[in-house]
Parts: sequence; structure tokens; C-alpha cells
Amino acid sequence: MPFTQNTDLEMYYELSGPVEGTTERVLFIGGTGGDLRVKPNVLDGPLPKAVEILAYDQRGLGRTEKPDSAYSIEQYADDAVNLMDELGWESANIVGVSFGGMVALNLVLRHPDRVRKLVLCCTSPGGDKLASYPLHEIPRDLGEEERIRKMMSISDTRLDDAWRQANPKKFRSMIDMSLSMPHADQKLPEFKMGAIRQLEARSQHNVVDRLKDISIPTLICAGRYDGLAPVENQQAMCDLIPGARLRWFEGGHMFLIQDKDAWPFIISFLAND
Repeated sequence: MPFTQNTDLEMYYELSGPVEGTTERVLFIGGTGGDLRVKPNVLDGPLPKAVEILAYDQRGLGRTEKPDSAYSIEQYADDAVNLMDELGWESANIVGVSFGGMVALNLVLRHPDRVRKLVLCCTSPGGDKLASYPLHEIPRDLGEEERIRKMMSISDTRLDDAWRQANPKKFRSMIDMSLSMPHADQKLPEFKMGAIRQLEARSQHNVVDRLKDISIPTLICAGRYDGLAPVENQQAMCDLIPGARLRWFEGGHMFLIQDKDAWPFIISFLAND
């Protein structure tokens, strides 16, 4: 199994590619609670068929080391750059999804020379006015199914009470699918600790005043019904990042799998000069 060897944090990663005929490299940064053992994930989708992709478990998650100390969003950004150093990647396109988008924003601001293009999916710049939904405020003693029920209507605002009453079987099926997805290890104390540390770091994210300093080609992708990364945050990021493009897709926080046009559009952005 591929683990980093030359950094302070042992990280688990996976490489796919390179794809014949392309020199594009993509560092993919996943979201809250991301674990590459949970399938399907980005490595099972269309992106690895188009580019060389590097994906990894972030600190506190999956098979990466889980220090029992406070984490910061800056550490997450530096972790990503350390991984690039380990593999000899001088630069790459960065695709950050949800929490991964927050990490990507910090990465490009701290290490601008390492990023060629930036894709931000269902994320937010933080602060008091442009923060994502405060996941750290959800009570930790909620039962697993109760938490899933709560998160569904936030993740996709179309799944309100009226929709649930009109679609009880489909709603039940969605709950059962979510209950079956987590890896068994995620119930262990060290995994729960790592997940909490990530949420604590997420709550401190704020790059609003520094968005003007991003000077690389940036694509912002968002779902029209996303309650986790509110729609107003997407337009604000587009307005504040010089030259940024904003593209809306049909779906909520999971628009990357809800809208078949999402990945092809991202791939086209990465491929074109």
C-alpha cells in the first residue's frame, strides 16, 4: 500500500494514470470524512480516464495517520504539498470538493507556484458571512440514522418534508444506502477523534479577504440545491477571485454524481488552455 515516507505525517495515497496522450496531473482533495476505502470514489469515476490523478486520505481520516492534537486548515494545505513533494510533482491542477475545496483555497494562497488550475466544487471561503453549513455544531450524540436524516435535507434542499412524505420508499432506500457506506473502522475511537479534529479545523476556515490574491485560472462548480455550500457563497467567490468562472449543475452537495455533465465540464476546463 502506498504511504508517504519523507514527511512528518504518514499519509495514504493512490495514483491512477498517467493517461496516454495527456500530461495533465490532478491532485484531488476530498471532503469531510473522506476515506478512499469507501467505494465508489473519485478513482472509480471519469476523471482517471482523462488525466493522471493523485488522491489521498487527509490527516485524521482513512488510512492516514491520526495525531491526537489540534489540526489547522493550513496544515491540511501543507500536507497536500508535502505529498506532491514526495512524488516529485512540482505543480498540478487541483480539484477540491467540499472541505477539500477549503484546503485547495489555502493551498493556492500558501503555495501559488504549485497550482496550475483550480477547480472548487461545492465549497465556501469561510468567515462569518460566507461559511459552509456549521457541521461542527451538529450534536455529536445523534444516532447514525438521525444524523443521516438531518444531513440529507441540508445536502439537497429538495429533500424536504413534503418530498419525504411523497417518496417514502425512495427516502428509506437512500437512508439504507448511506448507512451501508462507512467503513467499519470509522466507528473506532481514533477515527472519531480524527473526524472531530477535521470539523474543528473546518470551523476556523476563512480566506474571504485573500480571494483577490488568487491569480490562476479558477472554475467554481456548484449544485443549485446545495444547503451545505450555500448558493450565495458561490457567486461571492466568483466575484472575489479575479477571472473566476462559475458553473451551476443540477443537484445538491452531491452534484458531481447527480449531474452527468459535471465531470465532463471539469475535464474540459482542465484540458483547455
